[in-house]
Amino acid sequence: MRTRGRAPWHVPGRPGPRSPKPQDVAMVMAELGERLNGVTPPSAITVPTRVHIISSGAERKVSDAAVHAQIDTLNSAYGGKFGGVDTGVRFRLDGISVKEQPAWFTDPIRRERDMKSALHVGGADTLNLYIAQLSELMLGFASYPYWYAGAPALDGVVIDWRSLPGGAMSDYNKGFTGVHEIGHWLGLFHTFENGCKAPGDGIDDTSPEARPTEACPQGKDTCPTQDGQDPAHNYMDYAHDRCMWEFTVGQADRMHEMWAAYRSTPAV
Repeated sequence: MRTRGRAPWHVPGRPGPRSPKPQDVAMVMAELGERLNGVTPPSAITVPTRVHIISSGAERKVSDAAVHAQIDTLNSAYGGKFGGVDTGVRFRLDGISVKEQPAWFTDPIRRERDMKSALHVGGADTLNLYIAQLSELMLGFASYPYWYAGAPALDGVVIDWRSLPGGAMSDYNKGFTGVHEIGHWLGLFHTFENGCKAPGDGIDDTSPEARPTEACPQGKDTCPTQDGQDPAHNYMDYAHDRCMWEFTVGQADRMHEMWAAYRSTPAV
């Protein structure tokens, strides 16, 4: 998930979205080795994308133009146009639906199962992107590829409508919450996963990072005894949108590996 700042977003007594456990990185890396035996990951990936706009009333808060702007941002970010590498991943908008359901709009975490069970379409290779309203401290949450087999109807990404390009969420309105959360959907962990301890996020070319990045620091290095400064500008960290601009070669490779192992039709 992506949150705003250090303050805890979770309200005691209320359920939160499912999150990976620290040991999941090592588990997934081991499972990848087994699943990819004799399999060549694709060199390019086009993701069929279905966008579900949840509305609190008859007047929707998200226009079709805003959805297209988000898809354009995804393709630019994953294409390396803001910085970093071209990951070889692209997104094809296959449809936009609008659902008036106030309870889903204001609490997509507790209503996740109802919302997704009603709206989810496609298989493991289809991105279902739900746009609703989260709390002031939480921007979005996502499912991971290795969860798909256990809960296919819950697969997808949920983001706050105010985080879309040009939205009202100060410091988080360039559309990079979608970039970040879809990175999880494609199999990437946070760059600060496991802190300074191996295996970190499981990616060789993202330096170890003890804690999430806040705002837009320069020269952040929370694991000083290890090589490299924190990947503070990586899309899988928590910096402000204006300070996020890259995926790495290792992350691009991992997305393709995860796609072959969990999201391509023959492997699921």
